[in-house]
Amino acid sequence: MSRIDHYNDPTAPKANSVVPSVTAIVCDGSGRLLLIHKTDNDLWALPGGGHDIGESVAETVIREVAEETGIAVEVDSIVGLYTNPHHVIEYDDGEVRQQFSICFRAHPIGGSLRTSSESKEVRWIDPADLDGLDIHPSMKLRIMHGLDGSRREPYIG
Repeated sequence: MSRIDHYNDPTAPKANSVVPSVTAIVCDGSGRLLLIHKTDNDLWALPGGGHDIGESVAETVIREVAEETGIAVEVDSIVGLYTNPHHVIEYDDGEVRQQFSICFRAHPIGGSLRTSSESKEVRWIDPADLDGLDIHPSMKLRIMHGLDGSRREPYIG
């Protein structure tokens, strides 16, 4: 299913759903960031996805990272809560979802890189190379917050 992200766009369609979701800042021992090249919008992004009934939000992080990247993780902390009502995602089935994402920090504990139906490429990226990738502004914000070691409190916005 394809999607269009509307970010601070006054002509965006009105949201008709909210789905709690997660993203994860996962860095390896060299400080490289785990990113996926998404199949639905052709952008680079943090691994993540929707929260399922019957699992804790930490279990959602663990499941989504493993499903999309092949990497097993443990969750460490919360980076922030991203609920901007002016960021909606329009899907081709008529759903228009208001962003509701909790971003976590996690560290890898095993696995090996692999793609999935949601990720056409998976890579460990040196943060210095992020500017060369096509990343949505809302995802860049999470990455910036997640890599900022001086932040003591989660972002709420």
